[in-house]
Amino acid sequence: MLLKTRGIVIRTVKYGETSVITDIFTEEKGLHSFIAGSVRAAKARMPYNLFQPMTVVELVAYFRDEPNALNRLKEVRASEVWSKIPFDIRRGAVALFMAEVCKKCIQEGSDDRDLMHFILENLRWLDTTPHPIANLHLHFLLQLTGFLGFQPEGDADDDTPVFFDLKEGVFSRQEPLHGDSLRAEQSAQMLALLQVPLERCHEVKMTRADRKIVLQKLLQFYQVHVPGFQGINTPDILDMIMG
Repeated sequence: MLLKTRGIVIRTVKYGETSVITDIFTEEKGLHSFIAGSVRAAKARMPYNLFQPMTVVELVAYFRDEPNALNRLKEVRASEVWSKIPFDIRRGAVALFMAEVCKKCIQEGSDDRDLMHFILENLRWLDTTPHPIANLHLHFLLQLTGFLGFQPEGDADDDTPVFFDLKEGVFSRQEPLHGDSLRAEQSAQMLALLQVPLERCHEVKMTRADRKIVLQKLLQFYQVHVPGFQGINTPDILDMIMG
């Protein structure tokens, strides 16, 4: 069948002399792999820059709705053009982090338009916000858990300290006896990030050390709930650039 849809490029690897294999999270069919020929050749009909992670495209492909099928792209054009992400090293690093996390979490064939729109919303905000973006990747991780089915539970309705329990996935009034938890200060920051909208996540006060600790614990939390969630490379890059 001929598939016409919008999609977000998640990952691209070079293939052969001029081709690429790319994973695209499509609006119609979820996450699938595609092959595009001659995109790295001179005067390519489908320019290579359209295959960078977190590029939003309109595509036409010869599509087989089968597990692990490699579908051939016929046409690709830009659906949205980012004005800052490709040129701002900090925004670009956050986009790469988001792409790597999505690749690890989204199952092939997962057809979830709400998830795609969530990713788009975050990319648009990342590209246009005039506010600091140092908390954005943490907010993204926390909100993504809601789409993946393991969002942390808890609230802060008084001044009692809370502790995030990684094993149970809850904010508790009592510090867990095991060591897989966050200290009260970082737990409060994490809970605040979970509760504020994207447009206000920059308002949560955190130091660089706080962000590093919360990110490490959040990635451990993902490892508990997402099979094969290992080998995330971009946090070190984020820490260096955001610092």
